[in-house]
Amino acid sequence: MRITARRAAIIYALILAFLAGVGIFVVSLVLNGSEWASHKANRHIYAGGTIVNAGTIYDINGVELAKSSDNERIFAQSEALRKSVLHVVGDTAGYISTGTHYLYRDVLSGYSKIEGIYNLKQSGTGTDITLNIDSEANKIAYKALGDYNGAVAVYNYKTGQLLCSVSKPTYDIKNKPDDLLTNEKYSGVFLDKVISGIYTPGSIMKIVTAACAIENIPDIYSRTFECDGEYETGDGTVICNDVHGEENFEQAMNNSCNCAFAEISIELGAAKLKATAEAMGFNSQLYAKEIRLTKSRFSPSTESKSELGWAGIGQSTTLVNPSHFLAIMGAIANGGNGYAPDRIRSTGTVSQIVGRMPETIITIKPETAAKLNELLRSNVKNEYGDWKFENLQMCGKTGTAQIDNAKSHSWFVGYSQREDLPLAVVCIAEHAGHGSGVASSVSNKVMQYFLKEFTE
Repeated sequence: MRITARRAAIIYALILAFLAGVGIFVVSLVLNGSEWASHKANRHIYAGGTIVNAGTIYDINGVELAKSSDNERIFAQSEALRKSVLHVVGDTAGYISTGTHYLYRDVLSGYSKIEGIYNLKQSGTGTDITLNIDSEANKIAYKALGDYNGAVAVYNYKTGQLLCSVSKPTYDIKNKPDDLLTNEKYSGVFLDKVISGIYTPGSIMKIVTAACAIENIPDIYSRTFECDGEYETGDGTVICNDVHGEENFEQAMNNSCNCAFAEISIELGAAKLKATAEAMGFNSQLYAKEIRLTKSRFSPSTESKSELGWAGIGQSTTLVNPSHFLAIMGAIANGGNGYAPDRIRSTGTVSQIVGRMPETIITIKPETAAKLNELLRSNVKNEYGDWKFENLQMCGKTGTAQIDNAKSHSWFVGYSQREDLPLAVVCIAEHAGHGSGVASSVSNKVMQYFLKEFTE
């Protein structure tokens, strides 16, 4: 009797172990099935380590950016188009880890929890993806950057839709250069700088410093500052880009005066500056929907007044990510809520548009956003000139980011106040000099394209 009971217990234990194993497998399948199905070992999707069978990737207007046919991945006919959308579409081997081919490979494979990749095996194509990207805008931004590397992005600050995203250097995926991995001109080519880039911001950082001053210095608008070309901090000197003489807060912003903003930064102190920056997303992990952004960094010195002053004007150790700053501009334009730039419009057929809700990643006090909005509009009207941004009703800030032993980076960040053009733009042109030059020009060209698209 005891032997029978013992044997029964063993059988029950084996059954329980089997059921537990099945349970673990089912849970793992639910959690990891899409990853298993889209693994490079799956020959239904990959050949030679590259994607050959997957859904079509469209732009917002239905332009085919990549598709599969006869066990081959086919890209757009235009070389300029292929180069301009390389980083958002991605390569088929997954070197561009933030590209659509890699990040959304499970979607493109047509994987479902019930059928796996049955439809892909039957038809040779998976689930289609429509991007928010306007490929024509990408071509314009790509051409406007000319020989300069960098990043350009435009998004709808009311909806979060990322409408333009260009990163350079780039290459033609249809005609891969033989020296892609050895030629210095392709250095960093697999990095999408809109998403993963990080740069010294220069004077665009004065937007953050201005926000801190608005919230912490009650008489900031009645103050005057004296600029004679340099500001002595007691332990160093902050050099200005010009001699501005006596100026008020708005004029200091228009002039992008280093002396005034270094003085303001030192008065505010490292703790308040850092608190404002962190409230605006610095030193935090942010996401553009499913896509992880490189962290923007702000750690102003608590020991050196000179370094504190330089940090407040966007130098020292300050670093920013372009998508993060695009969201900051969106927050100002939108009255306080800055949405995550969203690359994906829908999955499924081109006609099957399923809207994605915007996600707030930046929050600014509404009263602060309103005052920053006035300052940024004043910059364009009183300093840069509306003629540079015809009919855009533009708000913005230029930046000239000084780099050791190299020509400065050129920055422009801004947005349109027009109700029928709720778009924000960010541009960095590496080693292109003053922000009022290349970056402003590139931003205007791509915004002028959207003005026609939105209003005609």
